[in-house]
Amino acid sequence: MAEILRVDHAGELAAVQIYRGQRAVMGASSGQTKLAGHFAELEAQEAEHLARFDKLLTERCVRPTVLTPVWRLAGFALGAGTALMGEKAAHACTEAVETVIEGHYAEQIAELAQRDPDLAAELSQFRDEELAHRDRAVEEGAREAPGYRLLSAVIGAGCRAAIKISEKV
Repeated sequence: MAEILRVDHAGELAAVQIYRGQRAVMGASSGQTKLAGHFAELEAQEAEHLARFDKLLTERCVRPTVLTPVWRLAGFALGAGTALMGEKAAHACTEAVETVIEGHYAEQIAELAQRDPDLAAELSQFRDEELAHRDRAVEEGAREAPGYRLLSAVIGAGCRAAIKISEKV
């Protein structure tokens, strides 16, 4: 259980930072106010997830990953970096991250269904919200980003590595 809570907390923290980075870049770009607002909405939703995991860590006496400062910085850099590459790349980032997270949550939900059905239900809700983020990113042209396949593969691999590391450290 500690690994599940630790990694999900780290993931939500990174997601907040990704959207914060995207919002910072798009908010400073002329004509991108609407997109910056969209990223602010996503950031707020991820912040709600993060607050829930903050509470769960405290309630269940689980320490967060020691890599929290690294994931905070890496998330912001990923968000800002993909936003600097353009709107489509920012959406490709969202699609890649949320695709990995959806699979990760699905595994956890299956594992927790009998052991902790209340937490499994919460994770199901979070997963559905992450899927909505992914689907919106696809609708907004994520797959039209320059170098989409490579960008998506690199981001996905990074997310999978961060998951494995955060479970243990």
